Amino acid sequence: MSTAEKLNFEILADGRLANLNDWSKEVAMELASRDNITLNEDHWTVIDSMRDYYNEYNVSPVNKLLKRDLKKRTNSEQFSDDFLNSLFPNGVLLQGSKIAGIPRPYLDAELERDTYKGKAITSSTHFVDSFEFEGKNFEVTSLGNLVDLHRWNSHVANYMAQKEGIELTEDHWEVIEFLREFYFTYGISPMVKIIMKHIEEDIGKEKANKEYLYSLFPKGPARQGTRIAGLPEPQGCIDSDN
Repeated sequence: MSTAEKLNFEILADGRLANLNDWSKEVAMELASRDNITLNEDHWTVIDSMRDYYNEYNVSPVNKLLKRDLKKRTNSEQFSDDFLNSLFPNGVLLQGSKIAGIPRPYLDAELERDTYKGKAITSSTHFVDSFEFEGKNFEVTSLGNLVDLHRWNSHVANYMAQKEGIELTEDHWEVIEFLREFYFTYGISPMVKIIMKHIEEDIGKEKANKEYLYSLFPKGPARQGTRIAGLPEPQGCIDSDN
């Protein structure tokens, strides 16, 4: 009987768990041993960080967000790129997430442009497929997010917001600028839980209030906010908007 059968788990061709619910520390050690890794305390710190992040947000952390969490968790700069690569020689995102029993993290840049094409849109207040502004055509996904991110500017944002019945104020722009800084720092658009957590840390608790954020973006600070901010739609569980 194989170790996998003894521990009662199945792995896919790429070495990942077929069922993430089968994960346990014993399973992690077996997966690591197959990659010639003996897990030590530092490995477990990374694994625990990755799993805690996934359990809270239902999406795996990208490298920069993982390092930010590890810095807070350990109160040190120990977990640099070089150190993480020494722990997981095949890459912390690829190998580390496999051993941690969570999906591989993806940057928005790695996702297909037409991921959302084909979704039925029954009704919407945002632009769908494309729109014209100042004599130029702008292509958007069926959920209204710009296809060519580099074409976004404040005038385009105002025009998109007006389509959705929003007049942008300084409060809106504070959130939009946060969303854009987050995206161009970490490579992903944040979900509402991540927005609230990071705004509380970076701007202040009073601006991280869910009711406040939804008063600015009634269709959701994640989906509607990133749409107007000229960013891709967030991955994973987003918010309760349409």
